[in-house]
Amino acid sequence: MKFSEKLASRIRDTRSALCVGLDPRPESDGVGQIPSFLRQVIEETAPYTAAFKPNIAYFEAMGLAGLEMLESLLADMPREIPIVLDVKRGDIGETQKYYAQAYFERLNVDAVTLSPFMGYDTLAPFLDYEGKGVYLLTVTSNPGSADIERQQLADGRKVYELVGDMVSRSIAEGRKTDVGMVVGLTNADSEILTRTPDAPLLIPGLGAQGGDLSSLTGAGRTAPPLINVSRGILYRDMDKSFAQKAASYAEDIRKALGY
Repeated sequence: MKFSEKLASRIRDTRSALCVGLDPRPESDGVGQIPSFLRQVIEETAPYTAAFKPNIAYFEAMGLAGLEMLESLLADMPREIPIVLDVKRGDIGETQKYYAQAYFERLNVDAVTLSPFMGYDTLAPFLDYEGKGVYLLTVTSNPGSADIERQQLADGRKVYELVGDMVSRSIAEGRKTDVGMVVGLTNADSEILTRTPDAPLLIPGLGAQGGDLSSLTGAGRTAPPLINVSRGILYRDMDKSFAQKAASYAEDIRKALGY
């Protein structure tokens, strides 16, 4: 089964496009408490979740113990729920080959995020994994996306459209890995959505970052989207359970997308 098919099936089953970000804060949670904390988040939010997205930086910051924690956590997660590992890697092909082996073979995640700005050849080591997916940074949720990603080229196109061209090229070449894009909700608009291919979108920026779901309406896209919420579920409104927060975000997304 292709990654996009697994994701679309999960979205249909749950009627939810919510992606729960697993970004633990060692300084506030305490390293020893993080595994049980994250397992509680996963257990409570799973019924409302289309995918989980651990961000590897938070685990790397804890050193070897954090990486072992991540590996153990991934091994125990329900496999019917897609797992997107947020790594944002971008390097020369030989290095990328080992990143791909680490994430797709050793950790066995369903998808990863990649930086495409060193060129298409740096993506190639990730593109022939059956059943896997990659999301290319396209228009990110930070203000600095205007520095490069949203800059206009001499021919009137935008830099992010070059990333869209890479997505289209992977499809034309018949690569086994599904290729999608990261489009931050805080910077998403109808122009961006019409200038990029109809491919799976990973959309951060809802919740603590203040993104507006109305920017996604009326785009007419058919590929499965994922709307990520991390801090909004893990660290805000602590008088509510993780399940309550996930259910609320899932309902808001459902209404915005018309599910």
